[in-house]
Amino acid sequence: MTEDPKPASRRQVPPLMDRLGELCQAGRDSATYLWQVPDDESVRRKIATILAEIKVEAAKGGRQEMGRVAGELEKALSVSASPQQVELLQDGFDRLIRLWAAAKSGLF
Repeated sequence: MTEDPKPASRRQVPPLMDRLGELCQAGRDSATYLWQVPDDESVRRKIATILAEIKVEAAKGGRQEMGRVAGELEKALSVSASPQQVELLQDGFDRLIRLWAAAKSGLF
């Protein structure tokens, strides 16, 4: 008598990075850097540029929620630097990455 073979394990494969995914990841990395240097104006300008590009790319793909979240992050970025602001930015970029991944996987 033969044993039933084990079902193939289902590894979750991350979606291939496109321009929008790269922007979300770059924003997340920059927001993480702000934990160490919260007053770094060049990184803040970089994040502002990334958010503007995310809004454009999201609009091209019809991803309204991503554009809305990017707009909220632009508002958060405009206030003075604080640990709470950095946390909001990181959380926001995490949301953008999850929305991007869901869209790439066909769930959203």
